[in-house]
Amino acid sequence: PFIEYYSTLQKCVHKTNLTPGGFELDFKNGINILVGNNEAGKSTILEAIHMALSGIFRGRALIRNLTQYLFNYNVVEEYLKSISNGKPIEPPYILIELYLEDGAFPVLEGDLFTDKRQTGKINGVSLRIALDEKYNEEYTELIKSGELASLPIEYYTVDWYAFSRKPLTARSIPIKSSLIDAGLSKFQNGSDVYISRIVQNILEIEEKTQVAQAYRRIKESFANESAISAINSKITDISKLSNKEIGLTVDLGARSTWDGSLIMQLDNIPFDFIGKGEQSVIKTDLALSDKRSEKSSVILIEEPECHISHARLNQLLESVKSNYGDKQIILSTHNSFVANKLGLDNLILLNRQDTVRFDDLKAKEFFEKISGYDTLRLVLCDKVILVEGDSDELVIQRAYMDNNGGRLPIEDGVEVIYVGTSFIRFLEIAERLKIPVRVVTDNDGNISGLEKKYEEYLGKNKKENIEICYDKSIHTGPLTLGEGNKPFNYNTLEPLLLDVNGLDVLNTVFGTAYKSEDDLNKYMKNYKTECALNIFSYKFTINYPEYIMRAIQ
Repeated sequence: PFIEYYSTLQKCVHKTNLTPGGFELDFKNGINILVGNNEAGKSTILEAIHMALSGIFRGRALIRNLTQYLFNYNVVEEYLKSISNGKPIEPPYILIELYLEDGAFPVLEGDLFTDKRQTGKINGVSLRIALDEKYNEEYTELIKSGELASLPIEYYTVDWYAFSRKPLTARSIPIKSSLIDAGLSKFQNGSDVYISRIVQNILEIEEKTQVAQAYRRIKESFANESAISAINSKITDISKLSNKEIGLTVDLGARSTWDGSLIMQLDNIPFDFIGKGEQSVIKTDLALSDKRSEKSSVILIEEPECHISHARLNQLLESVKSNYGDKQIILSTHNSFVANKLGLDNLILLNRQDTVRFDDLKAKEFFEKISGYDTLRLVLCDKVILVEGDSDELVIQRAYMDNNGGRLPIEDGVEVIYVGTSFIRFLEIAERLKIPVRVVTDNDGNISGLEKKYEEYLGKNKKENIEICYDKSIHTGPLTLGEGNKPFNYNTLEPLLLDVNGLDVLNTVFGTAYKSEDDLNKYMKNYKTECALNIFSYKFTINYPEYIMRAIQ
């Protein structure tokens, strides 16, 4: 069975019977940022928490929205295979348990939970999707045929209860959640489920009653409209088999309520018709502004960067960071700006059924302030080559292509990221995540200084996943620059490219006609990016320094 234990305030354990041991995940009060590659499970975690706190799945009550695809695919396949083999195993079920902060909600405290490491009474809620026992006889007859093509979801039910064994409803559960996802937010009749839920939380009981009564008066007046009366008379006259009046009216039942029928407007435009980015901003803002539930709310945000401009995203993140109060926020993202802005110490990486946090990252303040750095490109890649500048990046890309059948590094899952002189800060992240990294750097004529800088990654301290690639020789020459006759640095990438290719080859690559190597060196120094672009687009292969070749291998 697919079993998940998710904790919103204390800890989260995720287990399946296909993955012995599982893993643990700590959520903190305040902001939590889930990152990971596609299919890592970010959305699953958000949806599981929301289901267990609201009974809602993708805008509808879970009991009316059950589907086989909620279940682990491999578990369902194993189950169906057992039916066809005549050796049926237990039907799959889903169990989501939320372990809450001690003492937070006494009404939820009890001992009905499955984590055997816990003792005594614990605050928490459970949601179980499983075969309903009242259908046991029908189910037994069904599987006797041995021809079950899909999970018999029509025999499943949803049990929602507290650890105290009390059944739960959306009205009775003391902790609420808002799942903000612009892509999955509508009732079938157009009303936005999250806006509706937030507005209901904001309104007082008397105000809700006033809205409901006004809505009922509107519905009752429908049948009294002259146009409707004429239409109803016409329908009645058409009927030949009944002497009763037949006509149109509106549903006055409990399921036809104002919160499911009325729509919100923004500057007289229905909420459903405004931009998705603006929808996300408004939903988040209203959820954060709900002071009445501030101490008992979990806000779940799916990729806030979607559909939002950079400037608007910055405003949204500032609002999240400044106004969440005592709410707990769990959001997913692929965006470095989001991760850096909200703090890398709040980052949770989901990777290969394991998690990594950045609470004690020395460089976290650097990445928060310099939000343009591609932090998550490093976090989410398979392998990475770190370089000093954009010209180095172009040369490395071309060197990789020349030695890998013309494929760009990214096509093989290798990121090439230029980071200026901030290698050490990125290496701290790479070391924590065990990401294979090659650093390509100039020795600048000071090998001892370079080796001192990277002493934690060289010699006896060398890490299995990190290699510092630099030229191990010092090169000199007669060239000087400027009025002070400052010695030219022969220990950077461009002079070393000239050293391994010669004057004629690089003149051809650049379309120049320099007679001396030092004249070409001065040209390459002044036009680094243009030279790199020429090398990248050159139709023939050239040679590369040994430390470049070491990096791309």
